[in-house]
Amino acid sequence: MTAYSSKIEEFKHALASEADVYGVNLSAQAMDGLSEYYELLNSWNTRLHLVAPCSPQQFATRHVLESLILLSFLPTAAKVADVGSGAGLPILPCLIVRPEISATLIDSSKKKAVFLREVINRTKLSQSTTVIAERFEDITAPEAGFVTCRALERFETKLQSLLQWSPRDSTMLFFGGPGLREQLTQLDLNFKEVKIPNSERRYLFVIEQPG
Repeated sequence: MTAYSSKIEEFKHALASEADVYGVNLSAQAMDGLSEYYELLNSWNTRLHLVAPCSPQQFATRHVLESLILLSFLPTAAKVADVGSGAGLPILPCLIVRPEISATLIDSSKKKAVFLREVINRTKLSQSTTVIAERFEDITAPEAGFVTCRALERFETKLQSLLQWSPRDSTMLFFGGPGLREQLTQLDLNFKEVKIPNSERRYLFVIEQPG
């Protein structure tokens, strides 16, 4: 076994062994799709710096399985706007596991948008997924019942703009820490938090956008 194929096997083993901890059920087809995504990300990462260097086990848990926590909040055929998509997190793993979800991926980097389109084409998600290479502030929010965000640059400074931009009656699913919680509390928003497994300070915040 080559070192490269060993990394893929380590990634798949971590997914399989840790999925229950994150409340995730993965089919063999989903495992293959996620492995293809991981393979593509590795080949692009040195050029685009999509994620910080990490082991296959860390990428499986810290990035992929954490992202898949979203699935319990997304109903069948949900429409999602993912802001600051970058490496495709959190939405691409969700689309690979649940391809009936449709999504618009928004990222200001033209180069990262090329990577996102490559993953979408290779994992056969092109019919349900659109990539927009613009700042979210410069476009009208797409029709969506959910807005997701995990790694938007200067996220906490852009929170109010993102809240105003999000469609009315949408549910926002934002990953963050105590600083984001403090801002949401100060804004008197209706939200609940879900603690990320194996983490002390990371949460998924579920925010209901008033109509």
